[in-house]
Amino acid sequence: QVQLVESGGGLVQPGGSLRLSCAASGSIISIFTMAWYRQAPGKARELVASITSGSSTNYASSVKGRFTISRDNAKNTMSLQMNSLEPEDTAAYYCNADALIRRGDTVTRGTFWGQGTQVTVSS
Repeated sequence: QVQLVESGGGLVQPGGSLRLSCAASGSIISIFTMAWYRQAPGKARELVASITSGSSTNYASSVKGRFTISRDNAKNTMSLQMNSLEPEDTAAYYCNADALIRRGDTVTRGTFWGQGTQVTVSS
């Protein structure tokens, strides 16, 4: 299995910055795409940003130019630098990984989620 642990959430004023981190551990052979999703109360979970193992990135239009996703393949970690935060960015942020893992004598591919970290943007 894969464990994803997020950190870095908190309360910040509008216009402020936060940096989220995600660390993956477990029987990992390779991680393909990693991504950040978020879910605000009463809303569906949405993709914020994703990054491939080759560092190709994709951003939601609402965060483009304000957020930057990065990863360290050697350490199986991923970060999200969030600048110019807005109240609309308030949500629980989840780390997601598409990974190849060893499960006993077999190798399997799966999608894994972290438990989430809360980001609140408020004055």
